[in-house]
Formats: sequence, structure tokens, C-alpha cells
Amino acid sequence: MQETDFVSGFARGLKVIEAFGEATPKLTIADVARATELDRATARRCLLTLAELGYADHDGKFFVLTPKILRLGHAYLSATPLPHIVQPFLDKLSEEVHQSASASVLDGTEIVYIARASQKRVMSINLMPGSRLPAYCASMGRVMLAALPEEEARVLLEQTVLKAFTPNTKTDPAELMQELARVRDQGFAVIDQELELGLCSIAVPLTNDRGRVIAALNIGAPAAQVSADEMAERYLQPLKAVAKSLKPMLR
Repeated sequence: MQETDFVSGFARGLKVIEAFGEATPKLTIADVARATELDRATARRCLLTLAELGYADHDGKFFVLTPKILRLGHAYLSATPLPHIVQPFLDKLSEEVHQSASASVLDGTEIVYIARASQKRVMSINLMPGSRLPAYCASMGRVMLAALPEEEARVLLEQTVLKAFTPNTKTDPAELMQELARVRDQGFAVIDQELELGLCSIAVPLTNDRGRVIAALNIGAPAAQVSADEMAERYLQPLKAVAKSLKPMLR
């Protein structure tokens, strides 16, 4: 790619869209400029363009995204067969183990949920396809980071803001690299209330028919119901069975 091929205006527009989130559904021009590190004039033009195209509304001060923005994410989910293939398996798995089951892919330093079957709400946030979580402290993120070359995983951790969500969250890069090595050796990851107190989860990699890790599967359970030490004993084999069944279908 040549420098002249990069459309900087388009890139700035995408940064503005990404500034909105669950914690920031309404933003002023100043808010967007601060979040994106763009100057106010550029942030204003991007926001007004989004509003003109129907992707945002504004009341004179605050801007909010409109449902039309879902077309951008829906394009990926519609064009990618993986969510459609995985969803029935997650539904069956969730019914079998009586816990929530999910699938996600790695996107930089985060995981993105692509399918989910929920038995009950075990987290304070409402997870659904399109939801994002930090990879370093999520079981599916750990599995996918462990599948990368060690140096690539280290670089992603260096690019991540490693904050402690709970007293259990591992934030030391050296400790995390050791944990990734352990996950790589054993073939699965268990999280003990690192993302949210009261939640344990276990994840396994999802490989395609060539053996390449393309996603991850997990089961989450309330810690009061199933301790971290029990997660592998209860749920590892059902997860592996689903991954094995899916492998020949993922070409």
C-alpha cells in the first residue's frame, strides 16, 4: 500500500464512530475531539457528515449514533459464515451444560463476540454479538493470544492498557506471558473472576480444517455455583467436542 492510497478523511471518520460506546452513548464535539485526538474543526465536520448521512443524530449539543450504524457491523456478520455455523452448536451446548456459551474472534487487543447463547445473565454488562472485551483478561482472549507467535502476543500486550478490573486481574506483562505459555501447553484457558467478580469462564480455541485458530469458544458460570478449579472438570470436554465437530465445517 502506498502512502497516497490512504484516505485520511475516511480514517478520521471511523475514529469518530469508534469514540461512541456503551459508556459514551452521547458525545459533544469537544468529547469526540478529546477521545480521538482530532482538532475540534475536524471532529465537527465528521460528526455533521455522519448526521447528514443518517448515521448520527444531534440536538445542538450532543451527538448520538442512530440504528443505521448497525448496517456497518451487520455487513461483517452477514458476509462471514462463521457466526451462522457456530450459533446452533452454541445453543445446543448451552442447553446441555445449563450455562452461557459464546464464540469470539480476536481484533487487535480485544475480542469481539460473534455468537452467544445465554442461559442467564452472569455479567453486569449485556454481552451480545458485536460486544468487545479486553483480550488479556478474558478466557477467549487468552486462548487466541496464546495461539499467536510469542513475540506477536507480547506486542499486543504492550499495546494494551492493562488495568485491574478486580483484585484477581493479572496485569503484569511477564505474568501474562507466563499464563499464555501455560494456556498454549494445556490447550485451554480458565479465568477466575479477573474480568468481573463472581464470574468464572473457560475457553478453548476453534480451529479450521487446516488447524489454524480462527476463533474461540467459551462457557461462563457464576463463581458461587462453579469454582474456577471445577471449570475444566465440568466443561472442558463439552467445549472440545463442539470444537471438534465444527473443525471440518470451517474451510
